[in-house]
Amino acid sequence: MRKLFILTIITLTTISSYAQSTSDTPSQNISTDSNVEYRLFGTKNMYTFIKLNTKNGQMWQVQWSTKGNEFETPLSLITRVTKEDEKNGRFFLYPTTNIYNFILLDQIDGRVWQVQWSAEPNDRIVLPIK
Repeated sequence: MRKLFILTIITLTTISSYAQSTSDTPSQNISTDSNVEYRLFGTKNMYTFIKLNTKNGQMWQVQWSTKGNEFETPLSLITRVTKEDEKNGRFFLYPTTNIYNFILLDQIDGRVWQVQWSAEPNDRIVLPIK
């Protein structure tokens, strides 16, 4: 009886530890070269990336496909700095635990935006975080 009780406790503890690991910190596979104009940021959707112009903050949603429905569409064509203030590596995207949302950071002045990609054009947004 005691062995059954211990085995049950171990099993429940193991199951509980796996169930609680659903909100892992997102990770990225990023080039170490900070002097590039464009970067691709993977999403948790295997077909979707966000292309970022690192010097001015413009972004595009890029979808690849093996079935002919690939596309590249703007998320935001707003230049977030003046031409004189553009610098490669100035902007960077950070993933959140939400599959559709990233945080865009201006690494020079600290401004941030919520970036949301979507298959639906009306659900794509870029909002300043104040």
